[in-house]
Amino acid sequence: MSSSSWAREALAVLAKDIRSEYRTRYAFSAVLLFAVTALAVVSFSVSPYSLDADVQAAFLWIVLFFSAMMGLSRSFVREEEARTAMALRLTTAPEAVYMGKLMFNVALQAAVAAVVVPLFLVLMDIAPAHPGLLFWATLLGTMALASSSTIIAAIVSRANAKGAIFAVLAFPVTLPGLSSAIRATIVALRGAAASSSGPVAGAAGSVGAATAAAVATGALGDLRALAAYSVLMIASSLLLFDFVWDD
Repeated sequence: MSSSSWAREALAVLAKDIRSEYRTRYAFSAVLLFAVTALAVVSFSVSPYSLDADVQAAFLWIVLFFSAMMGLSRSFVREEEARTAMALRLTTAPEAVYMGKLMFNVALQAAVAAVVVPLFLVLMDIAPAHPGLLFWATLLGTMALASSSTIIAAIVSRANAKGAIFAVLAFPVTLPGLSSAIRATIVALRGAAASSSGPVAGAAGSVGAATAAAVATGALGDLRALAAYSVLMIASSLLLFDFVWDD
């Protein structure tokens, strides 16, 4: 199959899923309702000033993770429930099916993150120290969640207890990506420690600059780890998907 034909099939799968979601709005509505409810409950129950950046970042990614568990599993379950999986197997290459589903999952999770992250900053009264870093951590973390969850969704789509099995299988697989995303988000929210003022301002300024450089280097390493994790998951999923999809 030529690359252009493969790309057309993948885009056709993506367009089909977008039309289906637009008609029902099941996945987006369920995921967004869960995320907004979790954010509202915590913001009203806990003072935002009592949580440091470590807890805030962990809480944000817990919400995004469980939102993904609710929505991304539907990508293949919907095909089995609607009895359209066999039609896809007969008409579309397995790799094109995977890439179409992956693009849909990335778009769905990105749309949820575009609502959840600003709402999280408002409800928790947070002014991120590095907004650009927060953007890239969210974008790459979303890609990591989608890339690891898509192949798992295909594996569990024919199981009886799909939701429970999906979350159990997805957590250990997504843990490396989640850890990197949380660490990068902590740096984005907190930044480097402020330098001292006074008679030792010069020395403190040099120490602060060195600290900021170290923090920036660590955050860059986490972003690279997220990108590498996504590439690894997509490459391994493409190799395995043929066996999973046709089994």
